[in-house]
Order: sequence, then structure tokens, then C-alpha cells
Amino acid sequence: MLKRPQPAILALIASRYTPVYPCHVAPRDMRQHPIGTGPFKFIEFKTNESIRLARNPDYWKPGRPYLDGIEYTIIPNRSTAILAFAAGKFDLTFPYEVTVPLMKDVQSQAPQAVCELVPSNASTNLLVNREAPPFDNPELCRALALALDRKSFIDILAEGQGDIGGAMLPPPAGVWGMPPDVLATIPGYGPDVAKNRAAARAINQRLGYGPDKRLAIKVAARNIAGYRDPAIMLIDQLKEIGIDGELDPIETANWFPKLARKDYQIGLNNTGSGVDDPDQQFFENYGCGSERNYTGYCNTELEKQFVAQSEIADRDKRRHLVWDIDKQLQEDGARPIISHNRAATCMQLQVKGLTIMVNSQYNGWRMEDVWLER
Repeated sequence: MLKRPQPAILALIASRYTPVYPCHVAPRDMRQHPIGTGPFKFIEFKTNESIRLARNPDYWKPGRPYLDGIEYTIIPNRSTAILAFAAGKFDLTFPYEVTVPLMKDVQSQAPQAVCELVPSNASTNLLVNREAPPFDNPELCRALALALDRKSFIDILAEGQGDIGGAMLPPPAGVWGMPPDVLATIPGYGPDVAKNRAAARAINQRLGYGPDKRLAIKVAARNIAGYRDPAIMLIDQLKEIGIDGELDPIETANWFPKLARKDYQIGLNNTGSGVDDPDQQFFENYGCGSERNYTGYCNTELEKQFVAQSEIADRDKRRHLVWDIDKQLQEDGARPIISHNRAATCMQLQVKGLTIMVNSQYNGWRMEDVWLER
């Protein structure tokens, strides 16, 4: 029983963020041997080697799944994985893991393969620890956001394949993202990067930083290419406003615990969303006290608007309120969004029946309708 209206509840339940599992099984056991009601059953996990699944004979849908099983081979190096795929060792790449440059490698080495490049509802964003000096000053957070040349991130790292937006996935793939004319009214989103950075330097000078007193910081990033590469670009851009950053690479196992402890100054993060809906995005990443609100941003008045938009059944009215909320988040520098990413999934010709989603990298992977045509 809901305590208030929430028209989006069905979409949230249908997303991969709402798994169904037996309550009598401890979370520790679920992590080692997951139990569910899906089309495949867990068989084996070998650390740093593979995950094996087998067809669930008791699956509720008659005749599904078509496959007898699935084996995921773990290859830490992305380029090595692509070479193995191009050599025909695998039927499918890991979903949404193929960058634009790597997709071109696939197309040159394995021209028979099919690659689909789509928006993934995942953003590259800047995390700022607002609970510790010097970034407990919101003006300094605004200066960071003004320093960003978003287009250069997309052009250099993704060869122009990406989108600029706020917290919500931009249209047309996104239902709730701000249109370009609304986005253009937000400071820092205009095309005049030099003007934006001049405003950022002015803020820093008012705070006591300048050519004779540059601010030295560490920029934390998960130690994989998808995080490190944009972090290096971020460090280069921050130099333009008098901030000298040092890359702090963090191993994957320590990355999310480090963020949760607020054990960082600035972090370069990639955030995936399981469903294109404001309830998931706003409450999870910007809600006061949320475990996933790594920056510590808290605006109790704006959070009332989170609830207000959630209760609106009329999609057009809800959309306009969502734009107002998103605009405020970007103006506050709550979690500056650098870009919304596009990524490819590549498959061999024998893979049939797989639908690549354009608004979530987590949905659509039940694999119940997939078969191999050999």
C-alpha cells in the first residue's frame, strides 16, 4: 500500500532495479549464489574467470528461454575482450561496453558483426564532496561546473557520439530531459566556454584563489579507462580556472565504499540509471540522506518538489516540473553532468532476438527471446 500517489510505480517495479528474491535467503548468500524466478538459473561463479547460467526448466513462460545456457567470460582488459570477440571466440560483447573507437576496431576486424550504438541512460558526472573544505562552499562548486567544456569531452572521447543534458536523459531517447532551449538558460551550458571560465575564475578570486594561490586537489577515479580518461581531461580543464588536480586512481573494489564514506575531494564518476524516470534519478542521486547521493547535496525545499512531481499523473505537467527541478540542480552544481553517453553492443550474426534498449543499460537482458542461428 502506497502512502501517496505514484503513477510511475509500475515502471519502477518493471525495471531491473526491483528484483524479486526470497526473503529467507541472507544477502550474503544471494551475492554468492543468487536465487530468482528468471529464465536462467545460476550455476557457477569463478572469481576473475567466468559466470555460468543454465536454462530454468520451471520458468513461467512456456517454451522460453530458447538458449540452454549462458557463459560470461571475465576479461578485465576491454581491448583484449574486443580482440577475442573479433576472433569469433564470443557471440556477444558485454552490453553497452564498446566505445566508439573500439566499435570501429570491431567493424574493421569483424565486418560480419552487428554493432548497435545507442544512448545508455548513463552519464559522466563530476562528484564534489560538499561536506569537507574547500568544497563545502557552494560558490566553489559552481566554479567547477562553469569550467566544463562538455562538447570537447564528447568530441575527444566519443568522436562526437554523446549528448549534453542535465540529470535526466536528454530527448529524443529520454522522455523527461530538458529541451535545448531550457538547457541553454543554465549558466555554463552556453557555447561560449571562454566566457564561462572567466566567470569561474572570478568566483575563485573572490574566494582567495588566483594565479599566486592556485588550489591543489586530488581527482578520484575508478581505475578503468571509462573513468580515468575523462578524469584526465577534467584535470586539464580545471587548470584553466586555477585548480591543479592530481589523478587518484581507485581500484574497483574500493571505489563505491570510498564514495559512500565521502573519502574524496572531487570524483569523476559514471552513473547508470535503471529506468528513465525522475523518481529514480532525483530520489536516488540527489535526495537528502540517500546512500547513492555521494556529493552530500541536500535541498529540503527542492526535495518537496521531488515528491510533488512524483504525484502528478498528467505527463506534460509533470515534465515541466521535472525540467524546473533539473534546472535548479544544475544551477546549484549539485552533481555537474559532463555528458550523457552512447555505447555499443556488438553481436555475431548468429545471435537473434536481442533488443538493445535506448534508455537503460540494465533492462532488456533477461535473454529469454534470444537464440543462435547456426
